[in-house]
Amino acid sequence: MSKVIGIVQVKGGAVRSTVATNLAAMLSREASTALVDCDMPQGTSMSWYALRQAQNPDDDLALATADGYKQLVDQVQRLNQSKDYIVLDAPPRIAEVTRAILMLSDLLIIPLGASAAEVWATTDLLETIEEAKKKRQQIDYRIMWNRYRAYTKSAVELSAAVHDEIDAPELASRFGHRVAFSDALACGKSADEWHDPSAKAEVDALGREVMEILS
Repeated sequence: MSKVIGIVQVKGGAVRSTVATNLAAMLSREASTALVDCDMPQGTSMSWYALRQAQNPDDDLALATADGYKQLVDQVQRLNQSKDYIVLDAPPRIAEVTRAILMLSDLLIIPLGASAAEVWATTDLLETIEEAKKKRQQIDYRIMWNRYRAYTKSAVELSAAVHDEIDAPELASRFGHRVAFSDALACGKSADEWHDPSAKAEVDALGREVMEILS
């Protein structure tokens, strides 16, 4: 049976697809993996995958799309027969498909950047997750810091504010503020296939931590 990982954040531009594509690519080198783009018709993960397939048609990562929660449920049920991991790239809003992702996922990853707007959006999302837990108590979710600059005063202050405002567990893994992530995405690659050793280490750390949580 597959382990399902939902990448969820209701704030637009919060690098959900960056996390989803990098995680899916890394996992696909360890086990049978599918990436499901649920943000249609935007389709960032779908576009990334098309570039990837054009360069390497034999790549082991599979892709599916879901335009609505019914199609998402059907795709997960189908992929559950053959994949070890299914990564769901959610839309930037609380929609029916988002609520379905909350119910289907074994692990939810909530990307969070160093901005007040993303903190506010995350607070709203956590309220939705708490509502969902009334129906599925075992929902497991983790905050994941992105575009993180630990050495800046603003990042330190925001991190402290988040710990005051948001009561949620965090992943140890973080993505730094690195051009490698956007450059790799635009080329159909993951950052651990790029030429930035720091980005590669961050992607590998995320994949290993996720596999450990789900083991």
